[in-house]
Amino acid sequence: MPVETADRYRWFCPITTRWMDNDVYGHVNNVTYYSYFDTAANLFLIREGGLDIAASPVIGVVVESHCNYREAVAYPESLRAGLRVDKLGNRSVTYGIGIFRERAAQDAAACAHGHFVHVFVDRATRKPVPIPDAIRRALATLTTSAVSND
Repeated sequence: MPVETADRYRWFCPITTRWMDNDVYGHVNNVTYYSYFDTAANLFLIREGGLDIAASPVIGVVVESHCNYREAVAYPESLRAGLRVDKLGNRSVTYGIGIFRERAAQDAAACAHGHFVHVFVDRATRKPVPIPDAIRRALATLTTSAVSND
């Protein structure tokens, strides 16, 4: 598995750790990283793809996620999430996501990294539908590898 460094990602957002993120061992609990992943992917869709989380007829639902933990972080550290698109299909997208210390060098290894898969569905029926054009165009700017017909 390659070392995940910031230069492998196309878009970044700040992640503010919170007091409640720490567990009894004094570091950010493993499940919290999935919240960071979700925050990064959805913030991108809202800001860059025009997703209206309250009213869009098409939404992305998570069908798969995975995280590799490399180095512990703790509140009150400032982090940033790196986002890229590893696979862009007709109805789904696989994001690569890395969590980095805010002040880490571009070649510093991610504290944690993994993937997150959204399938786009009709809000009312929850049936898979094609990715809306504006969102697809935004996702295409993050693509690092395969575009497929899922």
